[in-house]
Amino acid sequence: MSRSGAMHTGRLQRLAEADRPTVTFTFDGRALSGLKGDTLLTAILASEPSLRDAEFGPERRAGFCLMGACQDCWLWQEDGPRLRACSTLLQEGMRLRAAPPDRWPGP
Repeated sequence: MSRSGAMHTGRLQRLAEADRPTVTFTFDGRALSGLKGDTLLTAILASEPSLRDAEFGPERRAGFCLMGACQDCWLWQEDGPRLRACSTLLQEGMRLRAAPPDRWPGP
């Protein structure tokens, strides 16, 4: 449960700085929100238990190093470009996906 009494479903729980402006975005078609200054990884994991499917098994992934070194937190924008979630700041209206779009050309 969060401090407000609502059930907490994210992997991360915000303990401070909750008074920053809200930024809305979509992730895999779901409307989510984060706070101004959040990285994509922070904003997503504050609402979701994981970031994406693992490539080689049934597990889910949630980022690993949190500093841009491990390649575990790549996300895609709906129009194709890839972003590293741990080092990209959230921007209003972003439309993100955990998996590449069907038309994505590759690495």
